[in-house]
Amino acid sequence: MSGCCDHDDIDEVVLQVKSFRIVLWVVLLINGIMFVAEFSSAFFAGSVSLQADALDFLGDTVTYALTLMALGFSLQVKAKVAMFKGLSLGLLGLWVYGQMLYYLMQGRVPSFEIMGMMGVIAFFANLFSAVLLYRFRVGDSNMQSVWLCSRNDAIGNLAIIVAASGVFATGAGWPDFVVASIMASLSVTASYRIIRLAREELKESLA
Repeated sequence: MSGCCDHDDIDEVVLQVKSFRIVLWVVLLINGIMFVAEFSSAFFAGSVSLQADALDFLGDTVTYALTLMALGFSLQVKAKVAMFKGLSLGLLGLWVYGQMLYYLMQGRVPSFEIMGMMGVIAFFANLFSAVLLYRFRVGDSNMQSVWLCSRNDAIGNLAIIVAASGVFATGAGWPDFVVASIMASLSVTASYRIIRLAREELKESLA
């Protein structure tokens, strides 16, 4: 009886990995397309939060590809990949802080029309991705990191829409800088969570 149960558990894990792989390919494609669209728009808009969000799409595309490569490997390998993704998220957050200060010193006022339009498009893209990944949010560090990326991105997109409204209402660039700061903070906190979980899994794999 126990052997039958073990076999069922293995089949369930295999099915989950297959489903996760298909979803990852879909989400990777969405992120790649959105990076190209948003990155080109960010420069026309002169928006640091939009530029940061575009680079976040690029970072997600790369990390999803790494996650696909790690599927089926040992816990130690997957934990190392998750560690890399966590460190990348942290560096992205620090980069956004730097860009925010640079744009702030320049005193640029971004285009709220482009910010708002791209914010809405990016939000629905990330919302769709987050819905697809929701069932995998309690898996290993790799699965959790993918879910956290999409969740944070959707929140960041809503913030960009709010920032666009703020730029329209005030005629100043500070709402864009505030949102960029929030996005950087989300990246740093998610980075900490992913790195902590990956370290625990590394210790478990070496025990």
